[in-house]
Amino acid sequence: MPACRQAGVLKKRAWNRMQAMKERILDSASKYIEEFKGKAFVVKYGGSMLEDQALSDSVLDDIVSFREKGINVVVVHGGGSRINALMKKRGKEPVFVHGLRITDEETAGIVDEALSQINRDLVSRISARGAQAVGLISRERHIIIAKKRPNAIAEDFLGDVESIDTDSIKDVLGKKGIPIISPVGIGKDNKPYNINADIAASEIAAALKSEKLILLTNVKGVMKDKDNENSLISHIDEKEALELIDKDIISSGMIPKVKAGVKALNSGVKKVHIISGTIPHSLLLEVFTDEGVGTEILKE
Repeated sequence: MPACRQAGVLKKRAWNRMQAMKERILDSASKYIEEFKGKAFVVKYGGSMLEDQALSDSVLDDIVSFREKGINVVVVHGGGSRINALMKKRGKEPVFVHGLRITDEETAGIVDEALSQINRDLVSRISARGAQAVGLISRERHIIIAKKRPNAIAEDFLGDVESIDTDSIKDVLGKKGIPIISPVGIGKDNKPYNINADIAASEIAAALKSEKLILLTNVKGVMKDKDNENSLISHIDEKEALELIDKDIISSGMIPKVKAGVKALNSGVKKVHIISGTIPHSLLLEVFTDEGVGTEILKE
């Protein structure tokens, strides 16, 4: 058998296995589907997972499954690896402090360019699955109004969220669509501000008073030992989560995720989940099974 044909056969078999797995999960999920029907989930999706076709297909299939089961799902996407690649192409070196990208005005424009392309790609791929996806990009629709961070220097374009245009989001949801939101805000100076995608997702979930905020990452969740996946913490409250940050057990890029989750809980979101997007159908497994696959953060 020619190598290209053999690869196609293997790919088809893998796809069939994934579909069978999805159907098994959904077949036993009736109690959860009934519980969450009509409620809103905000899913933050980004990073290297976007660049892996198989993993990305699994995530998008799960998102479409939520919508098909009557759950209102909002997608807030990142795209750090594509932003980094475009920055390097333009001769700029990415710099991060405490998991947040240092952003001058030129970098903010690069972030906006990269994320706008990802937004269009996601809309196309979800639409190809038979769902109605609508891209909401702030420079086109002013979905996220940004503000400069307190005491930030003039050249700093890493912003905070001033407000969210929930009307546009709810309009898409009301038409049974899936809003796809880029985490770039527009300031009062009409310039783009880079907003960490976890923070943007948290603010959007809070503004919508969503049932769940689900943060997809490339690790299983919050772990007592970041090098040992068997140390996963399945359930944690907000106080315990902040204590783990103080003890440096939660560190680096996990810090803004956990802080964003805690802020969402304190703003009316019912539950926060931090899960791995590298596990096939992790969204369905986390929401539609008793055991889940990641970390859920609850109010104290």
